[in-house]
Amino acid sequence: MSVKVIYLQMFARPERTVPPPGDGLLVLELVKPPLRYYRFLYHAVGDPWKWRSRRSLTDEELSRIIHDRDNEVHVLHVDGAPAGFAELNRRFPGEIELVQFGLLPEYIGRGLGKYFLGWVIDKAWSYRPRRFWLHTCTDDHPNALSNYKKAGFAVYKEETRPD
Repeated sequence: MSVKVIYLQMFARPERTVPPPGDGLLVLELVKPPLRYYRFLYHAVGDPWKWRSRRSLTDEELSRIIHDRDNEVHVLHVDGAPAGFAELNRRFPGEIELVQFGLLPEYIGRGLGKYFLGWVIDKAWSYRPRRFWLHTCTDDHPNALSNYKKAGFAVYKEETRPD
């Protein structure tokens, strides 16, 4: 089996706003997130889509990444409960990578993904990068690629990797 990896980018903040799909929404930044909580979010969001990049990291390796001052973890809350998270990598001058993005399964299909992605895009562009980019793959949610495109990202590279 193989998986197709799709790389997307944008060079300017999209001219649009995404209103919240309801009340009780709050996005909080996790400053130095506890490893267990980060792993909970990572697995709760990523397990249905076979996320693997952080799964085998030791606590020390993961801590080095998520506690870096240029790495940000933002959690979307619905009525006080975590509903999804996004991770921004600002380590490279002029670029921001959306490393992780997704919702817990029970929050998918409620308009929260579109809203949260819009929030994340606004947050990334508040740093005035030259480029904002991400990658997704054919194992991701079936609507992920189209949602990224609708949000303003454009495909710039595709590659096939062994699964």
